[in-house]
Order: sequence, then C-alpha cells, then structure tokens
Amino acid sequence: MTIDPRDVPYWVRPFFMPRLRQGCSAVTVTDSAFAKNVSAVRDRVSNGPSASHRPLSTRRRLAMLALSIGGFGIGTTEFASMGLLPDVAQTMGISEPSAGHMISAYALGVVVGAPAIATLAARVPRRALLIVLMVAFTLGNLGTVFAPSFGELVASRFVAGLPHGAYFGIAALVAAHLAEPGKRAKAVAMVMMGLSIANVVGVPIATWLGQALGWRSAFAVVAVIGALTVAALIVWMPRLDGMPTTNPITELGALRRGQVWMTLFVGMVGFGGMFAVYTYIASTLTDVAGLARALVPVALMIYGLGMVAGNYVGGWLADRYQLRGTFVGLASMAAFLAMFVIAAHNPVSALILVFLIGASGSSVIPGLQTRLMDVADDAQTLAASLNHAAFNLANAIGAALGGAVIAAGFGYTAPAAVGAVLAVAGLAVLSTAMWMQRRADANAAGHRSTSRPSAEIEVMPRMSSDSTHNLDFGECV
Repeated sequence: MTIDPRDVPYWVRPFFMPRLRQGCSAVTVTDSAFAKNVSAVRDRVSNGPSASHRPLSTRRRLAMLALSIGGFGIGTTEFASMGLLPDVAQTMGISEPSAGHMISAYALGVVVGAPAIATLAARVPRRALLIVLMVAFTLGNLGTVFAPSFGELVASRFVAGLPHGAYFGIAALVAAHLAEPGKRAKAVAMVMMGLSIANVVGVPIATWLGQALGWRSAFAVVAVIGALTVAALIVWMPRLDGMPTTNPITELGALRRGQVWMTLFVGMVGFGGMFAVYTYIASTLTDVAGLARALVPVALMIYGLGMVAGNYVGGWLADRYQLRGTFVGLASMAAFLAMFVIAAHNPVSALILVFLIGASGSSVIPGLQTRLMDVADDAQTLAASLNHAAFNLANAIGAALGGAVIAAGFGYTAPAAVGAVLAVAGLAVLSTAMWMQRRADANAAGHRSTSRPSAEIEVMPRMSSDSTHNLDFGECV
C-alpha cells in the first residue's frame, strides 16, 4: 500500500517531514507482517483519529469548555481595560492618554509573548504548557490588582499579555486534535467562543463592577476566572499524549513559509478595518447616531452577540469551504463597514450594522486559524500563536488610522470608510494567497504525475496498534 505524505492531515504530518525533505513522494509498505497495523495507520492518516483513539465525548466537551473559559478571561481583561481607563487615570493621578499606556503594554506583551513562548516552549507537552500559561495570566492580573504605582501597573499588564497569543494558538491546536473528523474549524471556533462571549457578558459586568467598586475589582474577577481555568484544565484536559512536540528550530521554520506570512497579513490588514470602527464606536453612536450614552453598553453587547454568531458560522464555513468561506466573511465585513458610513446616522440602522460588523469580522477567525495550522506543516504552534499577535497589530493599525482621520476633521464615520479600505486590502492579500496556493498545487500535481517509481521508499514499520509515534521509515531508494 502507498501513502502520499503530502496529503496527510496536519496532526500527523511531522512524522513524515524527514522523508518530504529527502524528496520522497510516497511511502510504500511491503512487510505483510505489519499489514494490519499499517492499514490502521493509513485510516487515521486519511480520516483523522478514530473514536476509539479519542477521549470520551463528554471529556472532549469538558476539555473544550476549559479552553473556552480561558478565552473568556483573556477577552474580558483585554477589552474591559478600555472602559476603565478614566477610573485608572483618576486613581493614579494621571491623564487618560497616559493611562492608555496600560493598553499598549498588554498589546506589546501579546506581540512579544506569542512568538517567544511558542518557540522556546516547543518541547513542552501541550497540556502542561496550557496550564503554565494560564497560571502566568492569573499572576499578571493579580499583579494589576495590587500594583502600588502606575509603573508596576504597566509592567503587570505586559506580563498578563505575554500568554495571550500562545494560549489561543495552542488551544486551537488542541481543539483541532480533539475534534471529530471534518470538524476542525468548528472546534477552533468553540474555543474562540469564549473570547466572543466575553464581549457580551464579561466586559459589561467587569466594567460595571470596576466603576462601582473600583477598577481593581474588575481585574480581581479576571484573576478568579484565570484560577478557575487552571483548575478546569487540570481536571478536564486529557493527557494529549498523541500531540507531537517539536523544537525551537523547527518552529522557527514557519517564518520561511510564504503562505504563513500571507495568512498573517490577511489578519493584520483586514482586521484593522474592524478595529478602526470598534475603537471609536461609543463616540460614533452617541455623536452621530444620537444614541443615549446609557445605551452604549447595550450596543457593545449587540456587537458581542454578532461575534458569537459569526464565530459559529465561520467555523462551519471554514470546514465546508476552506479559504472560500474566509473570503466570503472578509468580503462581507468590507461591505458592512462601507454601509456603516451611511447607517451610522440612524440609531436603529447603526445597531444593525454593529451586529453585522461583529458577525462578519468574527467569522474570519476560525478560517485563518486553521489555515495557519495547515500551511505551517511541522511548525504549527508558532504559526497559530502568531495569528493573535497579528490581530493585536491590526488593533493598533486600525485604531491609529481611525484616530488620524478623526483628528483630520473627517468625523466619526470616517473610521468606517478607512475600515472598508483595509478590509478590501485584506481581500487582495487573501486573493493573492489563494492564487499562489492554486499555482503551487498545480505544480505539485504535475511533479507527482511525472515522478519515477524510484521516488518511492520502502518502509519497515515498527508500530503499536494505537499510536503513530513508533513509525520508523526506511531510506529512499
């Protein structure tokens, strides 16, 4: 029997990489003594792990829930900080723009921590790494609660941001590993659902609590959520022995792959459009749409509900249509951002578009995340983690461009126009990536059709009936 190592799914591809590097286009198994085991391996390569090799269904759902709780805590601390800036500024005796450095410190922590942790911790078992990341996140938020000065506060926000990207990247890989065949993107979307629900429930509650009892209480709640996540991961997360670990050099190999960079650029540019609007949404709704300031939290909840819906739909689209589903989501976001320029002048139409912008933007996340996992080959941890670093850069780019057009006197609807342009630019990058992929696939197909039989390799497998870790390949002949 013959297996093409280039056609195997991402979770088993690292085992085939040595032969791919040698130019082998196929693996031929000739030893009949191992035919039954090899057949089982081939089934797992083609269809993903069978149900008998997975944790029980209930255990998988609880593991997904644990990952989602962590996402809920991270989303709450990230977005609630923005609503508490005036309170922090008053308590610390500084200006509100100066207080904004705590937001920048968190974003910097995400950008630095995502590649650093994913690379340096490549050999650490995934379950243990998830637990360590959430412990660090919890300690960072506790540091925020007890920070005696603004300098210590900024430092604690940087520490709290360090695990952000790495956690979501590894959580996405774990979710895909635990997912049923053909439902990887949906599983990733369920993990990201915690981030979306945070905008519906966590952020409004934390903001209200911070305003009522002091801003430190909001971060205390986040620390409690972090501690609960640690406990849930310890109790509910299976051992994940089947997930391969790599090494720092292998992970850095992701940076040599053009499709990894193209996918990151899609998120960095395209998502900048959504953040250009979200950053100034409160002032847009009150000053342009005429919405009462007391209803702004309701509008933010509507935006969060859109993210929840988009996350679910985006997982389905990515599983069913791959990059075409991502293209649809990004094109929809560009259209809705352009429509918001006009719709923002009426409170009803403005709230409808707020929901649609949140839904369309969130629908792109599962597709981009699984795409990075696919194109990174054996460097998936770094690639998946960098996705969230790219989103934070998009946040900075969108907020800066939106603020620039407002300062230039174009008004609060101008960020939506800028956002539409950024989304279209993201579409251009995605279209280019899709064209590059089709060209590479066509070249690979042509190479396979002209390859000689001598490109095959003989395999003398030594394997157990329940693991692919013991695959032992022979030499190319």
